Amino acid sequence: MNTDRKVRCPMASQVAIVAIIVEKDASVDGVNALLHEYSRFVIGRMGVPYRERGINIISVAVDAPEETIEDLAEQVNALEGVSSNTVYSVG
Repeated sequence: MNTDRKVRCPMASQVAIVAIIVEKDASVDGVNALLHEYSRFVIGRMGVPYRERGINIISVAVDAPEETIEDLAEQVNALEGVSSNTVYSVG
């Protein structure tokens, strides 16, 4: 039996990075509203305006149940001109 592998409970907390790219300025308020709604799970965030391309790049570190992280990413992706991808820690 492999004892090195961790068994995860469905509601166990996960650490992840949600990478967000905002291509429409009109969607910035929507992204900020969602991040405020999920703020209790946010460890930290960094936003970088890439003016030469007219986009905003946002990295959000979160600690939350996987279901919550997926909900956040899904809602972000539903905004017009916004895309996201999520990377989970393995630990």
